[in-house]
Amino acid sequence: MGSIRISNMNLKHISNPLVTIYITNFNYGRYIKKAIDSVLAQTLQDFELLIIDDGSNDNSYTIIESYLENPKIKAIFQKNKGLNVTNNIALREARGQYIMRLDADDWLDPHALELLSNVLERNSSVGLVFPDYYLVNEEGHVTEQVRRHDFVDVTLLDQPAHGACTMIRCDCLREIGGYDERYSCQDGYYLWIRMIEDFEVRNVNLPLFFYRQHGDSLSKNEERILSTRSEIIRNMVQRKSSKLRVLAVVAVRGPSFDKSSKSLKLFGSKFLIDWTLHAALTARRISKVVLSTPDHLIISHVKQHSSDKLMTIERPAVLANSNTSLLDTLKHALEYVESFGQKYDAVLQLSIESPFRNSHHIDTAIETMELFETDVVIGVRPETDNFYCHEGHGLLPFSDTNKLRFEREEIYREVGSMRLLSREQVLNDGAPSSVKIGHITVDQLGAFRLTTQLDWELGELLINKVSVEQRPAHHIFTGKQNEL
Repeated sequence: MGSIRISNMNLKHISNPLVTIYITNFNYGRYIKKAIDSVLAQTLQDFELLIIDDGSNDNSYTIIESYLENPKIKAIFQKNKGLNVTNNIALREARGQYIMRLDADDWLDPHALELLSNVLERNSSVGLVFPDYYLVNEEGHVTEQVRRHDFVDVTLLDQPAHGACTMIRCDCLREIGGYDERYSCQDGYYLWIRMIEDFEVRNVNLPLFFYRQHGDSLSKNEERILSTRSEIIRNMVQRKSSKLRVLAVVAVRGPSFDKSSKSLKLFGSKFLIDWTLHAALTARRISKVVLSTPDHLIISHVKQHSSDKLMTIERPAVLANSNTSLLDTLKHALEYVESFGQKYDAVLQLSIESPFRNSHHIDTAIETMELFETDVVIGVRPETDNFYCHEGHGLLPFSDTNKLRFEREEIYREVGSMRLLSREQVLNDGAPSSVKIGHITVDQLGAFRLTTQLDWELGELLINKVSVEQRPAHHIFTGKQNEL
């Protein structure tokens, strides 16, 4: 088989279809028939269907070939090229005004093309439109219905459309240069970030496709997804001319001031505090790191392992009281450092209880604030368990626990022991109700927090899962002493 082979080229096709829909397939022979049939059953028939097989070695070829008598269908058989290369091949071949991808293991509601294209037909300023959807299991049974926000009213566009089953104006997609082939996944996230820069987006609050979740789904590979998202955000931010100057503040009471402090307790082969200092000092986007503590033991420890990027401030005891707002400490550190002439745009508050939160999380938080222009950024993990509250007569569900999930009701847990605040938020004593809070999703290891003895024991077992470059080294703080 050649690099690319196109079938059904000699048949008559619709010269200018309204919609080009393309199915991407790699070894999904057990599912692809349902996907193809769902396209052919659409109420809107003004479409062409491209089926792009990305080097399958199962029975996919036989199934695809059986459809090639249909003049609406064209098949491309190619060696494995990956998702974003395949997306761009589809865009080059597309003759429709609008284009939409359907993965071979998913399928469409019969009204999907009609309802989505109607939005684009009525609103020339809208670049893409996407629907709600059903989650289905490997056997195709619906497990949940996902309802998105009404994107007419959304102002913080940091929750992207699904990569598949999103309909896009071909002219808009070509205008932004198509898909970036540096990324092997998260094409939807890249597309979303690029499109919202120049075009409006909309959604249809109806479930119009069925998203299959199974053992082979890319969506299960959290580490790869989050890493790619961080890379996309970083590359997008690099296109901006202005960059935030960020001060990191690590505030600890220390064992001399607080007997329960674990800052100088060994975690692995290093003191707990060194894990956070290492993360802050190796972060690309941190300009200066301040250790704020009233404890001379901590100060002496840091003096032995100092860096040009690191300052220590003897924190006034009154700011270390348990009933004192941490914002007072952040303001004290910011004002003190800025008294030497350098101004900062944001302050990153770091606590030491999350030793596996690393420089990548820190950099992504800063670049997220830049990209979405938020006032605050926090690390989160979405909570998928059921939650209840007690209202005097027993427990009641905190949110709907049936198979209907509203995006506006999703619950997030703050994790990572970090909070990035704009300069104004720090100097104005915190966020008013109208503050715009952004977020990054932190992986499970980065979200791990030491609060109990069991956490410490589990944490010691997890250390081996942390890459070498993310562990504090003996030499990481070496350099010129720079204490204020």
